[in-house]
Amino acid sequence: MTMRDHGDDHRLDRIPLGDGQLLISPLGIGTWAWGDRLWWGYGRGYTDVDLWEAFQIAVEAGINFFDTAEVYGFGRSERILGAFMRAMDAPIVVASKFFPFPWRLGRTSLLRALRGSLRRLGVSWIDLYQIHWPFPPVPIETWMAALAEAVEAGLVRAVGVSNYNVEQMRRAHEALARYGIPLASNQVEYSLIRRDVERNGLLAACRELGVTLIAYSPLGMGLLTGKYTPDRPPAGLRGRRLGQRLAQVQPLVELLRDIGEAHGGKTPTQVALNWVICKGAVPIPGVKNIRQARDNAETLTWRLTDGEIAALDEASDRVMGRVPGGQNGDIYGRMVNVRS
Repeated sequence: MTMRDHGDDHRLDRIPLGDGQLLISPLGIGTWAWGDRLWWGYGRGYTDVDLWEAFQIAVEAGINFFDTAEVYGFGRSERILGAFMRAMDAPIVVASKFFPFPWRLGRTSLLRALRGSLRRLGVSWIDLYQIHWPFPPVPIETWMAALAEAVEAGLVRAVGVSNYNVEQMRRAHEALARYGIPLASNQVEYSLIRRDVERNGLLAACRELGVTLIAYSPLGMGLLTGKYTPDRPPAGLRGRRLGQRLAQVQPLVELLRDIGEAHGGKTPTQVALNWVICKGAVPIPGVKNIRQARDNAETLTWRLTDGEIAALDEASDRVMGRVPGGQNGDIYGRMVNVRS
């Protein structure tokens, strides 16, 4: 990863996705909430106009990587993103995903789903097509063969996986290699309060294999933004699920705030996203309005110091109970859904 130095402008250059055939911004946008408006309390209080304005701001700021999936809003997210791309006519790198439902049993089901995504997006090919989860009963190798067929048919430029562990990712990488196709990415949950990938070897394996780690939920579903406190939790079901953990995460949020102030008033959101980038991953936070789009884009104009990264690592360990004096257990219990 390189940086250009233009006075106070430290915007990161484009980085390679996987083997480098595609170049993306070091931060992308996840569009899960664009389709699932009421899932876990997300989506209230914004319109398609808000999403359109956020899309424009993000693209104008240099963000060119947008991630969606067929299951987001039952295809609505893909339709919205496709309409925005046509309206703006900008060079966007589009990622979408195939969901391996148990009744989808072979290559033809993936190709059928892929063509559905192409229609909803209004494009001739998808830049990055991913397997959403490593669900049985179909073997990983079968889906990799289907992805290879999609590449050979010109319907997909690069292929990836999502929520694969180290062993599953290595199997996918090996299976694709038989067709001369690299595994470009593995999209997993990664943030200051979900650092499993550092400890289970996945992040290191991605570096070894040349696989880009795409980080979903890089803001811990809002816990790291500073927007919420124990006295001001999120609304609805999400607030009820996360309310207890808000108190535990506040010391980390305060450090995010302090570091941001030292960089001229950067927000906790910007610091948390910058940390993910500095770890070598590509965060894909969601945006639903102009303010969030600008906040996210500002992340690309500066860089944390090594000392600040180390301080955030230590604070993260403490709130997750990884070192003496920390809380017991993981503060961000698993919320299994298809938002990745």
